[in-house]
Amino acid sequence: MTRLRVKAAVIALAMLTSIQCPAYAAKTVANESMPSAAPTISSATPKSAAATPFIVEDFKVPTVVETPNFKIMPLGPNLVKIDFDAYMSSINHLQKTFTRSTTWPHKDISDADAMRDMETEQARFSKRESFAYAVLTPDGSRERGSVYVRPSSVKGYDAEVSMWVTKAEYDAGFDAELYVWVKRWLQTDWPFENVAYPGRAIEWNAWDSAVAASATGTPGQ
Repeated sequence: MTRLRVKAAVIALAMLTSIQCPAYAAKTVANESMPSAAPTISSATPKSAAATPFIVEDFKVPTVVETPNFKIMPLGPNLVKIDFDAYMSSINHLQKTFTRSTTWPHKDISDADAMRDMETEQARFSKRESFAYAVLTPDGSRERGSVYVRPSSVKGYDAEVSMWVTKAEYDAGFDAELYVWVKRWLQTDWPFENVAYPGRAIEWNAWDSAVAASATGTPGQ
């Protein structure tokens, strides 16, 4: 009988405590109803689809191409001296006709800068990310200009091609000759269907607007 009275007193005390201290009661209920650990939710996200490669894997990228008036070959450390001599001879001309900027070329480019540039272009060529070529005289002793085949910065094109020639070669009419040859070369020897030629087939203003639209994802670009 005594035990029953004690048990009843304990129950009554617990009920009184829960009435006076709701937080205590809520905590007790919560502890009894919650599982010992929250369910594990994976934080992994699905992998995005692999980006389309710039150039198909089975395409053999041209290296040395020879014509009666010039030959082209990939830019790299072995051509650093004649490449440097070519663009440094035409700083103002290239700033106006090629980069439209004073950032390249400029009079303070060092030998080390020139070598880093050649190493970068060689690495990109090797990785098939972009393809930079020197345009040389037939005997390879002098650089007349350069040609660049790169991924397009505007949607809807397979590639973006640019080129430059030195001021002396430009004045001699070689720029127009090289442009005609490069267009034919891209049509016959490369796997692209739609190539952009900014500043040539496409006016610079139109190209700049298209680049800006592509960068911001504007519909219709």
